[in-house]
Amino acid sequence: MSSVPETTGQPASAHLAHPHPAIAALTIGAIGVVFGDIGTSPIYAFRAALALTTADGAEVNEVLGVLSLALWSLIFVVTIKYVVFLMRADNHGEGGVLALTALARRALGKRSMIALVLGASGAALFYGDAIITPALSVLSAVEGLKTLPGAGGMFGDDLILFLTIAILIGLFAIQSRGTASVSRLFGPVCILWFLCIGALGLWHISDEFSIVRAFLPSYGVMFLATHGVTGMFVLGAVFLTVTGAEALTADMGHFGVRPIRIGWFSLVLPCLFLNYLGQGAFVLNALETAHAAGRDIGDQDWFFLMAPESVRPFLIVLSLMATIIASQAVITGAYSLTQQAIQLGLLPRLRIRQTSASQAGQIYLPSINWLLLAGVLILVVQFRTSSAMAAAYGIAVTGTMVVTTCLAYIVVRHTWGWSRARSIPLILPFLALDLVFFGANILRVVEGGWVPLLVAAVIGFLVATWVRGRGIVRAFEKRQSVPLADLAAALSRRPPERVEGTAVFLTANAEGAPGALLHNLKHNKVLHERNLIVSIRTADRPFVDEEERIRTNPIDDNFSSIVLTYGFMESPDVPHDLGLVNTGERKVLNPAKTSYFIGRNTIKPAADQGMPIWQDRVFMFLQRNASDPTDFFHIPPGKVLELGEQVTV
Repeated sequence: MSSVPETTGQPASAHLAHPHPAIAALTIGAIGVVFGDIGTSPIYAFRAALALTTADGAEVNEVLGVLSLALWSLIFVVTIKYVVFLMRADNHGEGGVLALTALARRALGKRSMIALVLGASGAALFYGDAIITPALSVLSAVEGLKTLPGAGGMFGDDLILFLTIAILIGLFAIQSRGTASVSRLFGPVCILWFLCIGALGLWHISDEFSIVRAFLPSYGVMFLATHGVTGMFVLGAVFLTVTGAEALTADMGHFGVRPIRIGWFSLVLPCLFLNYLGQGAFVLNALETAHAAGRDIGDQDWFFLMAPESVRPFLIVLSLMATIIASQAVITGAYSLTQQAIQLGLLPRLRIRQTSASQAGQIYLPSINWLLLAGVLILVVQFRTSSAMAAAYGIAVTGTMVVTTCLAYIVVRHTWGWSRARSIPLILPFLALDLVFFGANILRVVEGGWVPLLVAAVIGFLVATWVRGRGIVRAFEKRQSVPLADLAAALSRRPPERVEGTAVFLTANAEGAPGALLHNLKHNKVLHERNLIVSIRTADRPFVDEEERIRTNPIDDNFSSIVLTYGFMESPDVPHDLGLVNTGERKVLNPAKTSYFIGRNTIKPAADQGMPIWQDRVFMFLQRNASDPTDFFHIPPGKVLELGEQVTV
């Protein structure tokens, strides 16, 4: 793989070596944000997988087989696939399913629909993951209270549920205030977490040092070969050990490739190995004791029981903090993914609030926040225990991984320029592994796996409806449009009455006369002194340099066509980029004499054309509930006029 480029389009500055203090700070930050989800998996993953084999009694080779599958999943899925390979396939330093989608669409050109479908599918599956992660991780940490000495009767299921719901409501309630002030604690807390779980595992490895045999892949292979369908169910549960791997690529733009790799190899992976080995040794020791007494070990909370009774309360508190941090990372990821989807035209405009003046990535979407909370609470009340909820977790993550691998093939084949003979042998093993895990998790649909699939199906339907509806509206607007150059020539021959000031017309078509301009001329019969036809474009990269932001094409003395280009991770600010905001430099335009015109068409359903009428009504609902363009484009609300006409969809 020496010929694979380290990046596929990072800014030149991204290739420069960071000074050691910066690398250290970024690594600490990455440990707190990137590895929160996968770092809390030891609380429930090994227990959930082992419980499927202990129903009829557990044997030593079964424990070793489950543990071997867990260890090699971390090696193959996370280390080789994500850390070594996928972190090379970035979009100007950004990763994640939609960043890869934008890169793949650029590579495919006119054939980009397949990349768009894959990206939309991956994004839809992510939302299923986003409601399960907070519910499962926080609930599993709170369940640790049952392991406190003498507290088994005090902390019943109802109290555990009440505490979990209270913590989750509090977590989502503080999102509107932003997390910039407390996010600096995420790294140190997670470092302490990994050191603690690693030390706890190392301490128990001495209980049964032969547990290191689990590194032999033969134990995992033999387990699958001898357990039939049960083995596939166990494999689906084992996949819980690698949930959160997507965050390694999704957060590349925030921390960089090198800090994430340093954090993974120097701390996270060794501590995960130690903890899983320690849990396995602890179980083998308990199994020997139980067999000597003529009984079975049953399903127990091995992670918390490993800790001595004197330090168990500390471990429970620390695990609760770690799971809250992991949940926060997923919630923030849902905000960022939604912002990208809006910019790429997959979702209607939603209200986006900046929660930090210094960090552009600190955003808050009220509608997404409360929808996620509703989904999380429904899951907690419905499943009641982390063991029951674990069955719902893997499908969304494995589905997203399959999509990511398919997009990676497009990037390798069409962006890196590799031949099929080189691309297929590279991608096929990863895709085969993803499909095996996906198939194993599909078996658990009845147990709860239907939840993320249902969420993904709903999101996918909304995305498809929005994209198709917007396509119909754009086609109508294009049919009604008049070439801007022709209109300018006609108005220069027969000029209408002029009024002072500047008119800014927002439109999707930079070359056509906006409908709002035509309606203004038709009904008001006036033309401003200066008319700017402004269209917004979303680039296939996360950020656009300021010098590339604005492109102006003068039509004549009356009209100028302006294209504002933003990255798919940026929020448009039209007045600022048109020079209507005083930033200490000379203002290009006078904001007091500027008016904004926006086309706002009325949607009318029709049974005999366009979409089915029931889908028309869904599109109309999305259109009505989209964020006001004045908020989305940061336009002063008192300066906007909306003009439009009726469109049949």
